[in-house]
Amino acid sequence: MIYAFNIDPMGAVRQTKADAWKKRPGVLRYRAFKDSLRYQLGNQPLPKDPLIVNLTFYIAMPDSWSKEKREAMLGAYHRQKPDKDNCEKAVTDTFWPDNDSMIADGRTSKRWAEKGRIVMEVHTFG
Repeated sequence: MIYAFNIDPMGAVRQTKADAWKKRPGVLRYRAFKDSLRYQLGNQPLPKDPLIVNLTFYIAMPDSWSKEKREAMLGAYHRQKPDKDNCEKAVTDTFWPDNDSMIADGRTSKRWAEKGRIVMEVHTFG
């Protein structure tokens, strides 16, 4: 199954017990990101036992870039922060919070785009 989310990708944020009451801005932004992913999923069925999860993160190019640079970078690999593994963790922890360890394989990539979005392809066994 393929799922698409119209949202700017974000990496997972390290949290502490104090974040339950401290309400740090980065943590609040991360929680809003996860809520938005769940909201956009809506009532679509999500496999409970994913085997392979492929993720493509399309990260919006800065408005300050020239038209020429934007054309040159469109679709190119994104090699800056947020880290690929942190983006992946943010998504898998959102949809499989109790047991994302069942995911055995997958490909994750980050690319430059006009607008931020996430495309997730999920395969199950059998």
